[in-house]
Amino acid sequence: MNPDLDALKPYPFEKLAALRADVMPPEGIAPISLTIGEPQHAPYAAALQALDDHRQAFARYPATAGIPELRGAIAAWATRRFGLEGLDAEHQVLPVNGTREALFAFVQAALDRTRPARVAMPNPFYQIYEGATLLAGGQPLYLDCRAETGFRPDIDAVPAETWREVQLVFVCSPGNPTGAVTPFAEFERLLELADEHDFIIASDECYSELYLDEAAPPPGLLEACARLGRHDYRRCLVFHSLSKRSNLPGLRSGFVAGDADLIAPFRRYRTYHGCAMSLPLQHASITAWNDEAHVRANRDAYREKFAAVTEVLAPVMDFPTPEAGFYLWPAVPGGDDAVFARALYAEEHVGVLPGSYMGRPGHDGTNPGAGRLRLALVAEVEATAEAARRLRRFIERSPRC
Repeated sequence: MNPDLDALKPYPFEKLAALRADVMPPEGIAPISLTIGEPQHAPYAAALQALDDHRQAFARYPATAGIPELRGAIAAWATRRFGLEGLDAEHQVLPVNGTREALFAFVQAALDRTRPARVAMPNPFYQIYEGATLLAGGQPLYLDCRAETGFRPDIDAVPAETWREVQLVFVCSPGNPTGAVTPFAEFERLLELADEHDFIIASDECYSELYLDEAAPPPGLLEACARLGRHDYRRCLVFHSLSKRSNLPGLRSGFVAGDADLIAPFRRYRTYHGCAMSLPLQHASITAWNDEAHVRANRDAYREKFAAVTEVLAPVMDFPTPEAGFYLWPAVPGGDDAVFARALYAEEHVGVLPGSYMGRPGHDGTNPGAGRLRLALVAEVEATAEAARRLRRFIERSPRC
């Protein structure tokens, strides 16, 4: 077996299962999970209908590039959403089976093992960034996201000699787990660094359509390129998904878009990888990308939950107000996030994810996720509000764990 497999760290939910393995939560209290970022809202019905309408197409092999109608729908959506001059649907767009597999696969295709291959990523982070890097023979470069930097990486703290070894930079905006949004100025600074040191920027934007202020949608990397007149999107790729936008995590549908000189070899890689999206799923995806009404309704539902949870938890927990996404990132009373999560589950049957499980020791030797929790506000509003009430009750009963 590939010896690099031994470098993979346990996934956060494996660690959480081990943490709670011998815990018996109280009987008679319904479990509520705030651990996994799996949307629980109803999936977009019209997409499911399109899937059923085209079920006979399961009898055909799909092409890696996807059908022209899907690429066209994606290009049109991204152009509208991010104010682009346009995307070449043939050369700058590639449908993928959700962002997770695409993020992982792109690292395998992109890294050059014949020279230093560092991959910069936010810390804490979505663990696929790290695992993909390790299995591609690269070295993670953790960029700490702490309160003092607005929970975003301080890219100017990285010395030039380190940037020279970087081949790829992951951006996650809106951020998982912090909800922080990358502003245009930081995208533009990254583009300057990419031009200077010749690295690729991969922007994971799968939460981009869940934002609290309807008048202020999060900016994207391609949007930043367009503002600078970089309409070839050189060195840039963005990754988008229908999982959060349309409550379709099981559809496994998304896209990669950007630099045609990166899309072409990645498409060739994927032809060998054998991960083309089935035709019925492509038709369902076209339906979802062509409609915004259900996405606005989805945002309204999340705003209602954030308001309800904030009202309950703000008096007893300190957390940044997220700009987007569906996570809260509160500090833990007492400071030990794993002890807190275990005790909360044992006493209130509420599952939360310790923040330290999503981070690694940073440049100062400390884990920037330590002492925090990731709360995924994905259940329906009443269940989410009930979890917040139990969490507050637990803190008021035992404020330090």
